[in-house]
Amino acid sequence: MNQPEIYFHVGMGKVASTYLQYDVFPFYKGIHYIQRTKYKRAKQIIAKGQYDKYFVSREFDQQMEAEAKDFSAAYPQARPIIIFRKHGSWIASQHRRFVKNGNPWEFEEFIDLKNDQGRFKKQDLEFYRNIEILEKYFEHKPLVLFYEDLRKDTLAFAQRIGHYMGATIDAEDIRLGKRHTSYNEKQLRAIFGVSQKLNIRKHRNYKIGALNHIRRALVNPI
Repeated sequence: MNQPEIYFHVGMGKVASTYLQYDVFPFYKGIHYIQRTKYKRAKQIIAKGQYDKYFVSREFDQQMEAEAKDFSAAYPQARPIIIFRKHGSWIASQHRRFVKNGNPWEFEEFIDLKNDQGRFKKQDLEFYRNIEILEKYFEHKPLVLFYEDLRKDTLAFAQRIGHYMGATIDAEDIRLGKRHTSYNEKQLRAIFGVSQKLNIRKHRNYKIGALNHIRRALVNPI
């Protein structure tokens, strides 16, 4: 039995991954797309062998190596696709995301370039390291793309991925625009102030999944 062609989009965060996963990737023709919500079952879906080509998408940052190692153990022939963003705007956007989610961290606490004691480490800014990780675990070199090119010409960006996968996409199927609108400075300062007094973090990583859903339901109205 011939091995299927597998294309593996590995994020990263804050490079329009959610937008692509919902407003671009589902509309490729000639390839079976496995949505992010089905990622945990992706290997089982592929193993059924119903299609010749599969496109898997998930968002990774600091979990990159662990996830690449896990997926490649089953499908080392998968072709990775990764998107980078200019370092300054990327790390600033990451910080805004964590503040928005209820983490009361000053920027210097989020990433500490002097002592490297922050939530994100200096190695997280070494994007070439991610390329080396993908080359280590997969048989094919990754397709490397840039967020700025997506912002400049979304259709051309989508068509480039499609050409790489041997898939097509129609311009009218692509919804242009942001899926998540960032909080403005005033909103971020407000939620930062609240989070210093109340624990309103959305994610607590309870072992029981239902507790995580309950917590988000309680925190979201705040």
